[in-house]
This record gives sequence, structure tokens and C-alpha cells, in this order.
Amino acid sequence: MKTLGNIIWVLFGGFIIAVEYVLGSVALMVTIIGIPFGLQSLKLAEVALWPFGKKVIHNQSSSGCLSFLMNVIWFFVGGLPIVLTHLLFGLLFYITIIGIPFGNQHFKLMKLAFTPFGKVVVS
Repeated sequence: MKTLGNIIWVLFGGFIIAVEYVLGSVALMVTIIGIPFGLQSLKLAEVALWPFGKKVIHNQSSSGCLSFLMNVIWFFVGGLPIVLTHLLFGLLFYITIIGIPFGNQHFKLMKLAFTPFGKVVVS
């Protein structure tokens, strides 16, 4: 079922979302300061391409002051528009019964976009 969900996701916008995250990542990695943020954007692109069957968990070894500080900078620099976009799409998908699994994936992406530092994506 997750394979079918991933195929439908990619055909109806998932590929475009992943490409946008990769392009944003490349733009962030042009500067030396933006490399950590570009790597987090690549993490979002990985989940945005094939979200069904992936789980986002908290990485205990990378929690701390630096992770918190980077999440705060991420949220105010670019994370807020990403979070609001996934919230809007998640709510739009929740209108229909068929769209609920896709809305769940947008909410998963929204949580990851809210605080990407200190999180790990597992299959």
C-alpha cells in the first residue's frame, strides 16, 4: 500500500516538492554558512519524494543547545513559510476521505520542517 501511495504522491506533486527542496538546498550550500541548512533541506527533500513508509524520529545524540539554536534560526529564516505551506496543503487534503493519507504526509513534513535539526529519517 505504501508503494501505491508513494507513486500517487510523486505523480500529483511530490516530485515538484522534492525538486524545490533540492534547489533550495543548492542555493543554501553556495555559501559556507548555509551548508548546515542546505543539508536539512536535503533531508526534507528525501521525505518529500517518498514519504509513505518513512518515519521521523528524534536523534538523542544530537540534542542540545546547538541543535536548538539552529532550529530557531531555521524557523525564522525559512522554516515558517514551509511549515505554513504544508499546513495549508494538509488541511486541503483533509477535506476528502481519499486525501487523508496525503494530508498526514504533509503534517509529517510540517513537523520535520518546523525543527529539522536533531531529527533522523528512517524507513
